[in-house]
Amino acid sequence: MAQFSVSNIHFHDFDIPQIVTPPPDIHISSSNFPSHMLPTFTAASTHLREPLGVLLRGLSTTIRRVVVVYDTMMSFAAREASFLSNAEAYCFNSCSVFAVLHFIWEAYGNPAMKGLRSPDYLEFLAESTQWVHLCQGDIFNACDSVEGRFLDIIAGRQLDKMLWALGPFNPVAFETGGAHHDHHKKCLEWLNKQPQSSVIFVSFGTLITMSDDQITQFAMGLEKSEQRFIWVLRDADQGDIYKPEEGRARKAQLPNGFEERIKGIGLAGLLVREWAQKDELLSSDAIESSIRKLMVSDEGNMMRKRAKELSANLCRAVSASGTSTFHLESFLNHISR
Repeated sequence: MAQFSVSNIHFHDFDIPQIVTPPPDIHISSSNFPSHMLPTFTAASTHLREPLGVLLRGLSTTIRRVVVVYDTMMSFAAREASFLSNAEAYCFNSCSVFAVLHFIWEAYGNPAMKGLRSPDYLEFLAESTQWVHLCQGDIFNACDSVEGRFLDIIAGRQLDKMLWALGPFNPVAFETGGAHHDHHKKCLEWLNKQPQSSVIFVSFGTLITMSDDQITQFAMGLEKSEQRFIWVLRDADQGDIYKPEEGRARKAQLPNGFEERIKGIGLAGLLVREWAQKDELLSSDAIESSIRKLMVSDEGNMMRKRAKELSANLCRAVSASGTSTFHLESFLNHISR
């Protein structure tokens, strides 16, 4: 494998015209969707078609087979590849297999989930995925142990296409060191002082921003649950390409004295602002009840047991003999046949 070094990776810069986009809305909307980015998305899908086509045509004259792996939202890449006799396109689906099945469900005219996408985004979605049928196969950020059932359903629906489950793409093991090592070390040191399986981890990722009222309700629920927790509290990535304005950064407003109280005896909590939020959150009483159910009930114990089993299955999937490794080798063998 020595010949497959980083020197074999080449980047091609494609210029697109300057696009006027509105600044991001720093106020929390009901959808939390970064609508200000849509002009950029549209410009990319419009202006990248021609230069990509030129590149593919040039490569096709010197290479036996040109393989294009493209994001679902950039299906024009499959269209450009379809013009060449020695080019193949494969669609990378970044969302879950279950989500893809839901999109298929909607495409057949079945009821859709309301409020998930803005009208502008739906219009962009229809435009950007119109050539997705031209691909020769699908790649999923999934593995058999998690979504095997749904993979089988999709495989049964598209008999003319191959599919590969290569996930999870996020690391299942982490290297030590780096810029955040000291901060992570502090979190782990705190965690190691707690009884085994006694800490709940709370994080809503990087796509959702909670209002101050929602944060207050969640903080009260965590505190009243009297359970140990690590709460990753941060705003969503705003996708802000502009220079940050002075004083623009938002710091979540927690209830008065909250951070001091959770340090008290009998209530061990750790609040992390530097890592990583729900459109609708329940009341603090409901949150308290949910946390107690998860941490101190038979049902919660079963859920935590299943989570551990799932974690082990994910690690096995990306091991040398795992299903995702098998799918990766299958994909590489297919495109290099």
